[in-house]
Amino acid sequence: MNKGEQEQPMIHLRNVQKTYRTDRIETLALSRIDLEVDAGAFVSIMGPSGCGKSTLLNLIGLLDRPSEGDVVLDGQTTAGLGDRELAATRNRSIGFVFQSFHLIPDLRVVDNVEIPLLYRRMGAGERRKAALAALDRVELTSRAYHFPNQLSGGQQQRVAIARAVVGKPDILLADEPTGNLDSHMGDEVMALLEELNEQGTTVVMVTHDERLASRTERIVRLFDGRQVN
Repeated sequence: MNKGEQEQPMIHLRNVQKTYRTDRIETLALSRIDLEVDAGAFVSIMGPSGCGKSTLLNLIGLLDRPSEGDVVLDGQTTAGLGDRELAATRNRSIGFVFQSFHLIPDLRVVDNVEIPLLYRRMGAGERRKAALAALDRVELTSRAYHFPNQLSGGQQQRVAIARAVVGKPDILLADEPTGNLDSHMGDEVMALLEELNEQGTTVVMVTHDERLASRTERIVRLFDGRQVN
């Protein structure tokens, strides 16, 4: 990098707006969001219910498209990408952790973790090795061949995190990852997210918990679809 040259943010939302329309009503979910998140940052998103937090996360994660504006990831605009290109970028660069775990009950833990790798050109042995390594990162190797209903809520969320990071994404998006957990298990999951961040993963987390948000390096607050800080 040349002297004076600034590094590109990992995530850059430029004048992003999201409007949902039906035959009878138009709802403005996000209005003129300008947001930069540096590579390796840990950012929390806070605000009252219905303020646009999950919508914002879905736009960053390329699960939805903005009505106006642009989502730029690692210096690359996503505005002109087709559905297949967006899916490939998601699979390569982004991991998702949700409040409700979304594990498949009929699959063993290791098979759940392998799921994102099924969309890559990898052999079965390579997928299994990567899934076991991801489970080792969350200290659940001993549970690899259990089923989700044999695990506690905190363990299930750790499996979900292993699934999110098995493909070594640059960005980890967590939507209320501790929302279904008691405070002790929530602290364990938060500590794991902090560890992944320290290892270089950019983390963006939606949370209602001020205590957990205070542990991140930056808090972005939304109100009625607008960024207020």
